[in-house]
Amino acid sequence: MEIDNTKNGSEKSLGGSVSDDTLHVRATIVCPNGDYKKTFKNQFLRKDLELMVVSIKVFEWLTCAKCGELLKLDLEFNI
Repeated sequence: MEIDNTKNGSEKSLGGSVSDDTLHVRATIVCPNGDYKKTFKNQFLRKDLELMVVSIKVFEWLTCAKCGELLKLDLEFNI
């Protein structure tokens, strides 16, 4: 994940988070050997943050069906 550290980018993100209480999350799961790649999208309300944590914990321990390696999990947040 990259964070925009410019002054304008910070003001935009702060302004958007005040009026909107929905977290948009995109999870990309990739096999280190290149056998598998899948992207999932979901939305969570800030009050239901615990649901997101449970989902991430499930993704964290997935293994590739072909080679058995742990899959790499990358998360992108739109807050």
